[in-house]
Amino acid sequence: MNSVELAPHRIAGLLAPAVDRVFRAGMLAGRDGGGAVLAQRYGGMAAAGFLVDLRTRLAAPDGRVDGPGFAAVTRYQDPVACRRAVDKQVAYGMLQRSADGTLSASERGAAFLSELYQVHADVTEELWAGHDERVSRMVAALGRLLSYALVLAEEGDDGGSAFTAMAPPYEPDGTPSGVLLLNRLGTLRYHRADAHAAAWAAAGHTAASVATLPAGPERTAIELETDRRAAGPYAALGSEERLTLLADLAALPG
Repeated sequence: MNSVELAPHRIAGLLAPAVDRVFRAGMLAGRDGGGAVLAQRYGGMAAAGFLVDLRTRLAAPDGRVDGPGFAAVTRYQDPVACRRAVDKQVAYGMLQRSADGTLSASERGAAFLSELYQVHADVTEELWAGHDERVSRMVAALGRLLSYALVLAEEGDDGGSAFTAMAPPYEPDGTPSGVLLLNRLGTLRYHRADAHAAAWAAAGHTAASVATLPAGPERTAIELETDRRAAGPYAALGSEERLTLLADLAALPG
C-alpha cells in the first residue's frame, strides 16, 4: 500500500460511513439470521428492544447503563416513548430499573443476551467467511482505538456520555472475532455520535432541529466539526494502519 498521510480528522470522516455500513450489515444479518425469532421467544421486540441496543454493556455480569447514559444513547428518540418502552420491558421481566433510573438485565434478560451473542457469532461467521485475517486485524485496531478513546474520555476529551455508557463492550473469554468486530464497531459509533451531538449543540441546534437540517453549508460545517471532535482516538494508529482499517472495512461484504 502506498504511503498516504491522512490526519486523524480526515480518517474519522472517511471511516464513518464504512463503519456504519459494516455494523448495519452485521446487525441486519443477526436479525434475519435468528435474532428476530429469538426475540419472539422472549416476548418480541416490545420485550427485548433495548436489551439489543444496550447488549454490549448489559450482557456483563455487573452491566449497568445509568439514566444520563441512556438519555444520550437515545437522544434522537422521543423520551416519553423510550420511558414507556422501558416500562414494558421491565414488566416483561427483561430489564431491571433502579430508583435512579439505572438499567440492568434481569436473569431472563441475561439469558436472552447470551443467546443473542451466539446468534451474532453464527451470522458473522457466515457473513464474513473467508475474511478471517482481515477481521482479526480490524478487531486489534479497533481495540486500540477504543482503549485510547476511553483514556481520552477519562481526561475529559469529548468522550461523551453515550460512549462512556457503552464502553468498553462486554467481551467474555472465547468471544468469536466476528462478534468482537461487530460490537467494537457499534461502540465506536457511539463515540462519533457524541462528537456529532457536541458539534450540533455548539452550532445552536437540538436533536430535533439537526434532524431536519437540509444539506448545505451549515450541515457541512457541523460534519467537519464532528470529524474534528471524533478524531482523537485515531492518533492511536499510524498512517498506514488508518488506511489499512479503511481498506479492510471496504473489503468486507454486507
